Amino acid sequence: MERIVERVQLGVRMEKHMVQVLKGLAEFEDTSLGELMEKIVLHSFDPVPGDEGESCASPHSRRELEAIARLREVFGMDYEVHGTRDFVQQANGSEAGVGEHD
Repeated sequence: MERIVERVQLGVRMEKHMVQVLKGLAEFEDTSLGELMEKIVLHSFDPVPGDEGESCASPHSRRELEAIARLREVFGMDYEVHGTRDFVQQANGSEAGVGEHD
């Protein structure tokens, strides 16, 4: 069933390596970055039955998970699921360019 939606522009700041991996994955999946993020967010809202509050459904196939692992390595995304707890913004507040290698 088709659903007509209205998409809005969203200005967010995210960790550079994570954005590089997301862009690479969107290209791998031949979809837009926005559509990929919608898919990820919607899956994160659905808990695994019996494991509520601990796990959520993954939107990624095994093939996509392998691509994600490669992209994480290529772009230096060397932190895991709870890595954001340790994130600290650069003191000068500057933002490095997104989409470029270190």
